[in-house]
Amino acid sequence: MDTVAAGFWGAFFCTATLMLVISLAAFIRSHRKVALMAGLASVISAAFVVAYLGWLPLPDAAEARVLAHVAVFTSVSLALMLMSTMGMLRQTAVARSGVVALLAVGFGVLAAGWALEPAQSLAASSVFAFAVGAAMLVTAARGALRGDRAGWSAVLSIGFMLVAVSGLSWIALSRTTAWPVHAVSAVAGVAYLCVIATVLWSRYSYLLELSEVLAHGPSYDPVTRMRSHSETGQMVGDVFFSRNAEARPIGVLAVSIANLYALENLHGRAAFNHALFVCAGRLRRCVPQNVEMGRLGEDGFLLLVPHAADVDRLAQLARQIRDRLSRPVALSTSRDMAGLEAAGTAWVADLGVGVLGTSTQARPSQAVSTARAMARTAWSYPGRLAFFDPASGQIAELTEETHGVPGAPASMPA
Repeated sequence: MDTVAAGFWGAFFCTATLMLVISLAAFIRSHRKVALMAGLASVISAAFVVAYLGWLPLPDAAEARVLAHVAVFTSVSLALMLMSTMGMLRQTAVARSGVVALLAVGFGVLAAGWALEPAQSLAASSVFAFAVGAAMLVTAARGALRGDRAGWSAVLSIGFMLVAVSGLSWIALSRTTAWPVHAVSAVAGVAYLCVIATVLWSRYSYLLELSEVLAHGPSYDPVTRMRSHSETGQMVGDVFFSRNAEARPIGVLAVSIANLYALENLHGRAAFNHALFVCAGRLRRCVPQNVEMGRLGEDGFLLLVPHAADVDRLAQLARQIRDRLSRPVALSTSRDMAGLEAAGTAWVADLGVGVLGTSTQARPSQAVSTARAMARTAWSYPGRLAFFDPASGQIAELTEETHGVPGAPASMPA
């Protein structure tokens, strides 16, 4: 092998070794499923490269047969791990049919390979490995287009994997020693491992944080990664009683979730904490950066929107919050690390959003209590949105047809 090519493959094996060591450390410490997947990804990828580079002490004919089996085993294993990472194996019926089809085709390729010459069998298995990767690429792209957070990372990793598989297949079939082919294949393999490690680390850190959340409950800040209820009071004071004494328009949005306590009574505190954790994460991702957020009691959130007392503008944000938080979520009912990925129950937040446009001249406690009352009143409205109607002097439903309503005055009824 060319010295330059050897250097690139050395970088690949160093990356795989580092990934394996880190996964072993994570396996010993806590979440073993994610760590096991990272370790297997590094080991299987390294074994595939070793075999396809011709480093196995086997005769040519026997080596081609072995490589054919290695290609099928590696492609099926990596496909199953990718399906697990993307959550496709959680759907029992779909997972069972997909796994059975994948295994059946793999065994069929191996069986057909024994009727072919060794080199032809290797070529057929390499084509199968590329086809499995292409199918996974299409699946990952569809998930990414549907909004799956890990979808684009999966698309990127599979793309690098296909480049590496193509290069290694070329090397195995032609025994080429051209260093550019080795360099491109090795770089693609390193990139594949790096992207996979990033995706798994994101999943690993999420589960670590979630385990802390379920253990400590709402008094622990990482439940929502927001201000606690007492710190929310400090935030309101800072916004309303700033050094600038001039009156400034401000929007106050309160979000109250009606069925959190029913969830706790049915499935326990862990499910309550998990639901609050998911709702807070969705809320943070859908609001602009200039919005101040905090906890409002144990079942709600408070948002302060600076320079936005117009109800129409606030209503648009309120609808985004309602639509995002009302999506179904699969909740874990276990406090153990190993059980966090197992969906124990399906749940949909029954929430109300109170929309209040006011100014900094209003009493902060009155503004917050009014917005919270609106949110709880909104539980009874079909659209789950409520606002203060100055014309009637009372809380009313905020519908799509509500336009041009001025903000509430500085003095409002509690």
